[in-house]
Amino acid sequence: MASLSGYSPPTLRYYEDIGLLPSPQRGANGYRVYDEAIVARLGFITRAKRLGCSLEEIGTLLPVWDAGECAPVQHGLRGVVATKIADAESRIAELTAFVTELQRSEAVLSSYMPEGPCDDDCGCNTTPERETTTASVALTTKPAADSPAIACTLGRDDVATRIDEWRALLAQVRERTPVDDGIRLAFGPDTSVESVARLAAAEQDCCRFFSFALTVDQRGVALEVRAPADGQDVLQNLFGTQT
Repeated sequence: MASLSGYSPPTLRYYEDIGLLPSPQRGANGYRVYDEAIVARLGFITRAKRLGCSLEEIGTLLPVWDAGECAPVQHGLRGVVATKIADAESRIAELTAFVTELQRSEAVLSSYMPEGPCDDDCGCNTTPERETTTASVALTTKPAADSPAIACTLGRDDVATRIDEWRALLAQVRERTPVDDGIRLAFGPDTSVESVARLAAAEQDCCRFFSFALTVDQRGVALEVRAPADGQDVLQNLFGTQT
């Protein structure tokens, strides 16, 4: 089994201990006896791990996989992957903001060097305010083929929950300004980048006609939302208009 699956014997035993694999039958010699179902199960575990799933997340997906219906398995994996995407995009946004700050600090270091010890104006102690530099992180890559339909794949109850989530987040918007094919939502400096990234990624997953770009700079967090011409009414109803 180790040779067939690529997992070491200790790993296989550990997976049995934590419930990812059922306890196998034993032959007369006491050795474990595996069948093809275990090989297939390990193949699914491998696939889920490559998608970034933790062993705990895999454990919640395996009962669905054991039922033998593909659709629920794909639905479960899709939800986990969407969360992974949002987490990765949030980290990208945070790192982008950090890189922007480092670049500003690098630019001012050596631009002013006082005689003697450091003072309040040198680059060692502070980064003087300068022209805003914006870093943009796209939250979706659109296919080059036909434009997606103006439609949402969420069920009615899920739509109501999603609208409530947007209302709570949009209550933190300080300013709305128009951009090409959409609107820019400027949040306060205390708004969580992660919360914006998570919700935008979840929305793009069910409403493929939207596109989002998250910008982070010293002014705070902003989200640009765009839609094609026949999706503008939906965009305005959900995200509002210029203020």
